[in-house]
Amino acid sequence: MANYIGALDLGTTSNRFILFDHQGQIAGVDQMEHEQIFPRPGWVEHDPLEIWENSRRVIKGAMGKVGITGKDIAAIGITNQRETAVVWDKQTGKPCHNAIVWQCTRTGEICNALEKEGGQDRFRKKTGLPIATYFSGPKIKWILDNIPEARAAADRGRALFGTIETWIIWQLTGGAAGGTHVTDVSNASRTLLMDLESLAWDDEILKIMGIPRQMLPRIVPSIDRNTWGHTLKEGPMGAMVPVCGALGDQQAALVGQTCFGVGEAKNTYGTGCFMLLNTGTEPVHSAHGLLTTVGYQISGEKPVYCLEGSVAIAGALVQWLRDNLGLIASAPEVETLARTVDDNGGAYIVPAFSGLFAPYWRSDARGVIAGLTRYVNKGHIARAVLEANAYQTLDIMEAMKKDSGVRLNSLKVDGGMVANELLMQFQSDLLNVPVIRPTITETTALGAAYAAGLASGFWNSMEDLKQYWSVDRTWKPQMDDHVRQAGVRGWKKAVQRTFDWVD
Repeated sequence: MANYIGALDLGTTSNRFILFDHQGQIAGVDQMEHEQIFPRPGWVEHDPLEIWENSRRVIKGAMGKVGITGKDIAAIGITNQRETAVVWDKQTGKPCHNAIVWQCTRTGEICNALEKEGGQDRFRKKTGLPIATYFSGPKIKWILDNIPEARAAADRGRALFGTIETWIIWQLTGGAAGGTHVTDVSNASRTLLMDLESLAWDDEILKIMGIPRQMLPRIVPSIDRNTWGHTLKEGPMGAMVPVCGALGDQQAALVGQTCFGVGEAKNTYGTGCFMLLNTGTEPVHSAHGLLTTVGYQISGEKPVYCLEGSVAIAGALVQWLRDNLGLIASAPEVETLARTVDDNGGAYIVPAFSGLFAPYWRSDARGVIAGLTRYVNKGHIARAVLEANAYQTLDIMEAMKKDSGVRLNSLKVDGGMVANELLMQFQSDLLNVPVIRPTITETTALGAAYAAGLASGFWNSMEDLKQYWSVDRTWKPQMDDHVRQAGVRGWKKAVQRTFDWVD
């Protein structure tokens, strides 16, 4: 009997393969970073072949560390950076261009053209999304319009599109020799091409964007009892292992945090920052800058929808402090440096490096440091970096409350930055609710494992999964209200300073 579930976590900066046991505990992990490619200001790319090769390596690495073979793994679940777009030739298996990453702003002109008839919310009623450079659909159009090889492959019926999970599922299950071309509903809901109600590609939007339908993968449930395919014996698993669960990374974290009830919310602090609120089996359309998205779907059941607030730059701001400014040598040092001061010294950092996402959706915004005086030192800058994550989360929570009428009474948190206890306390102070960190903070990978485990019968029900979730630490608000309000006023003034920077 197989004793493990494998979760392949295809992140923005690295790939990880994590093995989970029946108790939802981590048995083994391996991880590799991949190159971040910046051809021009605002452009971000990844090499799809590097991501595939690194996926092979981390699968073998984790299995080697635990000392098991593919026969010991019941199924594989996949989670991924969501809106990153790959177009490849199905006969050669070669990408037509580097993957265009979700952070990339090159589709600004395409989005502006789409907005001329109907505005930014032209497709929101169908898709739950505003027109923005964030989403995959305009990225596909850019590749087809600008890469002759891609357009030629599309015209011959050889081009395939996928977000990163689609690309890797295709490779794992055979690639050019017959790989399965699918995407789960959570990822499909981030393309700006899927109708939220029918869970199908929308022909009208495809026609407007000039995207051939045959390029697109088949949309499948996130937790699918109909296995999409099996890994190859000659592949990295060394055995035929079912591939039957997939979720976009933020939806995977929602599942990993067991936010299965209406009104439950989680926030993930990764490269970006993403807050999801479970709204049940009916989509709630936002009037305050949030996204309506599919949370997950179990085969044979109605989908569960979410409101989502997306922040482009969160942990990436700490990386910027380390790599671009050299104020710290490693990411954990930001907390040590920030603790050398009592507050931000009046300085605010708004990291609109590639525009602002929710709830503003301003692609013309660029980052600012506001409120500088001679008093401000590097400790204040480090503190402002951390506080930027908490303030951006506050903006999203306020919008969620307006849209849903649900008042948040606590926030479950996960992602790499939740190890930063100064940030977690400030977040609790700012939201004025408890912030709860689970024992297992790798909830994105855990959600992918849960999806594959439920689909394959490794776990029986979602109720079973709740018993594995436990609290590591809870932070409670300690800040005086007048201090909180003064901080929020300063933040909102700083946000205004980012607007209209790009003509």
